[in-house]
Amino acid sequence: MLAEHLLEQAQSLAPRIVALRRAIHAEPELGLETPLTLAKVKAELSDLPLTWREGPSCTGAVAVLQGTGPGPAVLLRGDMDALPMPEETGLEFASTIPGRMHACGHDTHTAMLAGAARMLAERRGEFAGEVRFMFQPGEEGYHGARFMLADGLLGGGDTPLPDAAFALHIMPNYRHGVLASRSGALLAAADMLEITVTGRGGHASMPHQTRDPVPVACEIVTAIQALVTRRFNATEAVVVTVSQLSAGSAHNVIPDQALLKGTIRTLSPERRQEVREALSHLAEHIALAHECTAEVTVTEGFPPTINDARAVTLFDAVASDLPGGAFERLANPIMGAEDFSYVLEKVPGAMAFLGVAAESSDWAGCCGIHSTRMVVDEAVLPRGSAILAGCALRFLERGWE
Repeated sequence: MLAEHLLEQAQSLAPRIVALRRAIHAEPELGLETPLTLAKVKAELSDLPLTWREGPSCTGAVAVLQGTGPGPAVLLRGDMDALPMPEETGLEFASTIPGRMHACGHDTHTAMLAGAARMLAERRGEFAGEVRFMFQPGEEGYHGARFMLADGLLGGGDTPLPDAAFALHIMPNYRHGVLASRSGALLAAADMLEITVTGRGGHASMPHQTRDPVPVACEIVTAIQALVTRRFNATEAVVVTVSQLSAGSAHNVIPDQALLKGTIRTLSPERRQEVREALSHLAEHIALAHECTAEVTVTEGFPPTINDARAVTLFDAVASDLPGGAFERLANPIMGAEDFSYVLEKVPGAMAFLGVAAESSDWAGCCGIHSTRMVVDEAVLPRGSAILAGCALRFLERGWE
């Protein structure tokens, strides 16, 4: 009966959840500074008994809801930032700021989290402990979660870190209302790769008087493919993609340098380090064989997103109990990345994907995240709020039972 009442409660809040989502969608903000979005959230939740924590590094904020007495703490997270890309949806509430769009669903994440906060505030007489609502900027490559952790907003010092953490991410090209996740690695680490090959330039008609870095760079690119397939277990996904190669300024000039850029995706801290070391060894020695040098720079992005098996089981129980609910266990990780991973390095918990394709649609053919034409079936958003609220209530009542 609790699950049925949760969904009914969430559906009664649907107009508020959708209105907040649309207001955020129309005025997208980028990076670590999302003051307009945070102001909208605070205005929507201003009548609730929440204590707000904010830090100096970004516009991230944590709203704390106290229950009836001492007990465990659970964290629920929603991100707030948008992407630097145009919108081509034609929606009546489309972005009013050229070159910005909520194309990753963070507007829906924030609105669902606000809905969960209102649901739990109405039920705070039913649980002991506290719920921390994490409204986070800077997920799109800006490490917002890491900044909020460093600022102590999630806990630390006199305030312990939460005992559990949960987050949802919408998927516009996944089945309507279905929740999906997996234990262990859910998403990959994402690091940026740069390789600078330095030789000696000269006239293109006399290559023997030069040390041409261009064919050396090309050789490194092809060698990377063999490195991935022959040095790493085929059952452990490793992706190294060289997506940029730049060199030279004229058709008849051999340049001094060639630059390669790309991305490295791995699913464990151990493999992440191994790939980095192997790439440096490979590039440097190929260059040396041609009397050139290679400098390899790896800029760390987000770590892998590792779900706690207990938290995935809890997600499953909550989603399956809701009327019309369904949970699916993903067979394989997804090689995208998420900075909720920083939270999961410190706190046991999980992220799950919520399908928001229109009901009875050809969901697999819908535009995915980061598309200029991505749309969301807003009818699913109350279910997301109910799932988040349900996870908090279930954990506070039963722990990892």
